[in-house]
Amino acid sequence: MGKTYSKRKDIEDIGVKRYNKTNRIFPGKPGEGHMEEPFTKTAAEYYTVGSWEKSGIAAGFTVKGGGTSKMFNGSLNLAFHVNDNIDFVRQNRQIVAERTGFPLSSWVGAEQTHEDHVQKVTLHDRGKGAADYGSSFPHTDGLYTDEKDILLVLAFADCVPIFYFAPKHERIGIVHAGWRGTTRGIAAKMVENWVKDGVPESEIEVVIGPSICRNCYVVDNRVIEAALPWLGKAGDLPYVEKTPGQYALDLKHLNQIILQRAGIPESRIQISNLCTSCREEDFFSHRRDRGRTGRMLGFIGIKGAPER
Repeated sequence: MGKTYSKRKDIEDIGVKRYNKTNRIFPGKPGEGHMEEPFTKTAAEYYTVGSWEKSGIAAGFTVKGGGTSKMFNGSLNLAFHVNDNIDFVRQNRQIVAERTGFPLSSWVGAEQTHEDHVQKVTLHDRGKGAADYGSSFPHTDGLYTDEKDILLVLAFADCVPIFYFAPKHERIGIVHAGWRGTTRGIAAKMVENWVKDGVPESEIEVVIGPSICRNCYVVDNRVIEAALPWLGKAGDLPYVEKTPGQYALDLKHLNQIILQRAGIPESRIQISNLCTSCREEDFFSHRRDRGRTGRMLGFIGIKGAPER
């Protein structure tokens, strides 16, 4: 759908209008406060998906504090592409590596160019994007694997992290979905790839993670027009018109709609209530911080048997 967006810009591609406190006026928006929060803060540096832990899955989302970075209003920047000191970023990643039990050598990252390419990861790929940005999978915004002892990591600062887990198949994945990736259907693309490999939609569990909420995210006609092909003629729309040509868009809810159209049962989808823009004490936000900000990491990995 739409033109190909082939190169990451210095700014996060998650919308059109700048943050404005007057945009935060819609109570009871879809995707906010209507279900139990799937993420729990289990460490000083991150939240995790508690319901998957018993299956040996480490799935989480970091916060902005507890690191060594000095240029942002938050010290745990984990992205290389935001002009932070690379040594600080590596130190911050090492902090998370030690906390999660996944060494940096097991991490795999992606370039994240707001496209719809998802990449299968094998043990041979371990370390790509772990200690530098250049070795990441190029033109990729989704990663998945069947292997243990690999930590899939993607960077976020308002875009939607989507976590996937198929327990019977021991397969995991993660997607980075800004408005471009969302409207290009990257959430469904992951499902399609898994189905081709014999994983039924009914056996895939999905968690939509912390990201910008509708109250904080106003976009123009261009974004809504890109979303329309995923929406029916009536029903529960993921946006509200705020003023003529300006819309408060719930990206979490839009991704839920896309996932359900891809065949994922509604009962298999959990949605976080956490907003990266509202919760300034916890998260970086590209919209709120007007582009000068760090990045959190969404991560997911299958823990192997401990060495004896």
